[in-house]
Amino acid sequence: MSKAANDRDRFFARVAGKQQVLVILVLMVFSTTAHAQFKLYDTIPYNSRKLTRMALLSTGIYTAGLIGLNEVWYKDNARESFHFFNDNHQWMQVDKVGHAYSAFYLSAFSAKAINNGGVKANQSALLGAAVGFTALLGIELLDGYSSAYGASAGDLVANAAGSTFYWGQQMLWKELRIQPKFSFHTTQYPALRQDLAGDDALGDTFASQVLKDYNGQTYWLSVDVDKFTPFPKWLNLAVGYGAEGMVYATNQANAEAGYTPIRQYYIGVDFDLSGIRTHSKVVRFLLTAVSLIRLPAPAFSVTSEGVRFHPLYF
Repeated sequence: MSKAANDRDRFFARVAGKQQVLVILVLMVFSTTAHAQFKLYDTIPYNSRKLTRMALLSTGIYTAGLIGLNEVWYKDNARESFHFFNDNHQWMQVDKVGHAYSAFYLSAFSAKAINNGGVKANQSALLGAAVGFTALLGIELLDGYSSAYGASAGDLVANAAGSTFYWGQQMLWKELRIQPKFSFHTTQYPALRQDLAGDDALGDTFASQVLKDYNGQTYWLSVDVDKFTPFPKWLNLAVGYGAEGMVYATNQANAEAGYTPIRQYYIGVDFDLSGIRTHSKVVRFLLTAVSLIRLPAPAFSVTSEGVRFHPLYF
């Protein structure tokens, strides 16, 4: 692998997870009001002061987040005119699914906050979806002016898909019946990357690996079956996608190093905690955070190597 290719590959991994960081920041602001599957209402009184306060707070946190991202991810790279770079062949597209996931929840949190200020449900859903997409657009702009990378049309499409998926459910069902979720397990690949390339592009701590090691990430669609047909309210069905064998970003680079990435598809069960009611802000925060992940549960994985049953997969 050439030095230039390796440097670009390191940058690919280094920017991994920045959209999830933004989601975490928004989660910290809106989590106490977003439980109950982010349900929107038409009965909340309009409160311009509350809307203004929330808009100022969220704008401030978003601005601080972009400044922080610039310092952490972009400061050491030269700026140039805005440009695109095609990264659709990177990481078996797991990163693109991550973008859709992030856009979905940025839209959901934003819509809920807008609705809490008294804006009607349909308008809140549309405005929230627009805010979710626009928030991630800011990151693409930073990418587009970085000499080490470039804006990604694939990322923009994934962001739009995530926001549209949220908005479409609110328009169709007035609630969320299919919810994206995330799970992660540690893998051997960060250590292999350090041995082969001498860097920590896939993370060197558990926290950094959650954001950077795509081998351990699985993204799910958790279907609230009881909203469609009689079914236990606490149990959902979930389908997932992930990939493994990715020491480097591209299949070519992995092949040169002797690795063959494979796609992984999953089907299993998931737990629905949305029925839990509480007046505790701390408990609401925890329930909201947990609703973004798929808790450990049985699942089947399907790969080119066959079908495997996992008694407890995360």
